[in-house]
This record gives sequence, structure tokens and C-alpha cells, in this order.
Amino acid sequence: MTTSQQSDDSPKTPLPQAQKPAAKPVVAPSVAHTTPLDEAAKFARVTEDGHVFVIIDGAESPVGQYPDATQEEALGYFVRKYDDALSQLMLLEQRVAAKAPANELSKAVQALSATVAERHMVGDIPALETRLETVRVAIEALTTEQRKANDQARAEQLAARESIVEQAEALAGKRPEQIQWKTASAAMNELFEAWKGSQRSAVRLPRATEDALWKRFRSARTTFDRHRRAYFSQLDSTNAAAKSVKEELIARAEALQESTDWAATAAEYRKLMDEWKKSRRASRKDDDQLWSRFRAAQDVFFQARAAANAKIDEEYSQNLVVKEALLEEARALLPIKDLAAAKNKLDSIRTRWEAAGKVPRNDLQRIESALRQVEDAVKGAEDEQWRRSNPETKARSNSMLSQLQDTISALEDDLEAAKAKGNAKQIAAAQEALDARRMWLSTLEKSAADFQ
Repeated sequence: MTTSQQSDDSPKTPLPQAQKPAAKPVVAPSVAHTTPLDEAAKFARVTEDGHVFVIIDGAESPVGQYPDATQEEALGYFVRKYDDALSQLMLLEQRVAAKAPANELSKAVQALSATVAERHMVGDIPALETRLETVRVAIEALTTEQRKANDQARAEQLAARESIVEQAEALAGKRPEQIQWKTASAAMNELFEAWKGSQRSAVRLPRATEDALWKRFRSARTTFDRHRRAYFSQLDSTNAAAKSVKEELIARAEALQESTDWAATAAEYRKLMDEWKKSRRASRKDDDQLWSRFRAAQDVFFQARAAANAKIDEEYSQNLVVKEALLEEARALLPIKDLAAAKNKLDSIRTRWEAAGKVPRNDLQRIESALRQVEDAVKGAEDEQWRRSNPETKARSNSMLSQLQDTISALEDDLEAAKAKGNAKQIAAAQEALDARRMWLSTLEKSAADFQ
């Protein structure tokens, strides 16, 4: 292209004059492109006064004027504009391949398309527009793809938020007395953190949907907190009442701890223990402290009683030695050969037994039980002697012997009569009855001999 071309080929309207740039446009190094001037000259015509025309499909279109410069400088200026647009296009292509946000890419391709449509550049504009169209179509496909992904992510985000709300509502809907508050409070805090984490997500829910879910979640948390405050307020009141009851029991226990009425006071402490078991529990910390005080009051009494009993047992140990000797003397009466002598000896032992005094508590039951066995043996012998010598019993026994003998005599006659008849059935019956009565007679005669 030369400046010898006719000036009447220039447009009739004045062209914009290009301002000389202070520096070349800055383009990302990875997508920078430089078109050689000899190649760019195929798409332009430059006049001697700096007017530049771009040639598209054989038709010229005014680009602008670059005055006070050589033709090469004027051409180079508008070629750099083309290179800048091409670099932006290459950057767009890279971003599409990297699946950058489609809405940003759409704005960028629209802006670049508008710049190319102005034709204020020199280069292969049709090729640039073709690549722009390819990028635009790719961006539309990417927009559809990202919209589907966003819809899915939004649905997942909605499900996650609804799950958080439903879990919070489930916690808030439980009866306060059925809730493990430490665990439940931690769970509610975790749900709140999960909600805040969802809010920081790149996926946004529609404002109306998010507001409605937040209103439900906030209401559940408010209800939960109200139930928790009411529960612990009631618990504090219950604990205070239980503490008051146990304080009164402790006061009664402490009032008895110096008593030396061992039996009566021990019974009172048992009653107090029954009341303690039936009373409500206070808080864990208070209840443990109250029990320690209650137990300490009892320990004072029972330790004093144990010390007193130990002292008494020590005093009674010599009495035990005496009674152990008397017990051996009593056991020597067995088996009983002479009842009258045994009774006299046992009476003497009892007199000395009472005179010996008390024995230690731990030996009391053993020593008394052992003597009672000897006493029972003597009493049994006495009862047996009375049974044998009882006139009424003797008379009754003799009467029974006489009646049984008469019966046997009659049965013997019956047996003889049956034999005379030769009736086997009557013989067997009579013999069986006779044998039974004879056995009874033998037993009764042995018993009667004991009364002699």
C-alpha cells in the first residue's frame, strides 16, 4: 500500500484523530500477541496525512487518523489496537477453558465484541469475529453447565439448611425434663456453627428462602434457650428445696451426736436415714457435701458408742471366763442319768450364772444359747418322766389295750367261722383285719411298758 493512491478515495466525513500514547497497552504476558506490519498491511491503507482504512472483504472502512507521523507509525498504532483485542480474546479463550464464572465471561465477550465492531483497529477482523463467535457459543454452553451445577449446589445447600433447621426444631420440641442439657446445648451450638458455615458458602439461596429458614432456625433456638432457662430455674428451685430438707435432717443428726442413750439414739438415726433416702436429691455438688455432713454427725455418735461398748466389753471379759466355766459344768450333766440331781445342779449353776454378771456383747448370744441347750435337755427329760408317770395317761392306755384285746378275740372267732364255711374271700378279709389289730396291740403294749 502507498501514499500515491488518490485522495478522493478518502471518506468525506472527518476521521477521529488518534492521540499518541505515552506507552503501549499492557497485556498479560501469557496472551500477548504482536502482528508484523507487513502482514497487517494486507488489511489496511494509510494516506500520507495519517488517515488509516481497514479492508474487510474488499471494502474499506475508516479506522482513524494518526497525524504528524509516518505511515508505518500510523499503521503500527492501529495494529497494536488489533493485537490488544486479539490478546483479550486469547485470554477469554483461556478463561473459558478454565471454566471461569460464565457471567464474567459474558460481560467480557460483549465488551470485546463492541470494541471489535467499532473497527478502530487494523488486522484480520473477520478471523477475530469468528473466534469471538466461537468463544460466545462456548460461554453460552458454559453458562448452561454452570447454571445446572449452581442449581444442584443450591438444592444441596437448601437441603443442608433445612436439615439444620429440622434438627434445631427437633431439639426445641423435646420436653425439658427429657433433655440431656449439656449434650443438647453442644448440639445446638454445632448447628449454629453449621448455619454460619453455610452462609459463608459460595452458593447463595434466594433471599426469601434464606430469610424464612433463618426465621425458623432462630425461633427454634429461642424456644430451646427459653426451655433451658426455665428448666434450670425450676431445677435451682427444686435443688434449693431438697437442700433445705437435708439441712434440717443434718441439724437433727448433729443434735443427737453427743447422746449416750445408745439404743434409743441408734433407732432415731435409722429413722433419719430412712427420711434421707426418701428425700429429693439436690445438685450433685451440694448433695455430696450434705451427705458428708450428715454422715459425719452419725459417725460421731456411732464411734462414741463403739468406744463405750469396747470399754464395757473389756470390763465384762472376766465375767465371760466365769460363765465359760459354768457352761462346761452344765454340759457335764448330759446325758441325764439322775433327773433330780441334774435339776438341783442346774439350779445351782443358774444362780452362779446370774451372779457372774454381763458378758461382752459379741459373746452374749453364743454363751446364752449354749446354756439354753442344757436347760432344754433337762426340761425335755422332766417332761418325758411326767408323761410316763401320768395316771390319766396310764388309765387311757390300759383301756385301749382291753378294747383292742376284745376286738382281736372277736376277729379270731370270725376267722374260724369263715374257715368252717370254706369261704376264701371271708377268710382273707378276717385274716387281714386280725393281723392289723395284732400289730396295733404289739405297739400299744410297748408303749404301756414305758409307763411302768
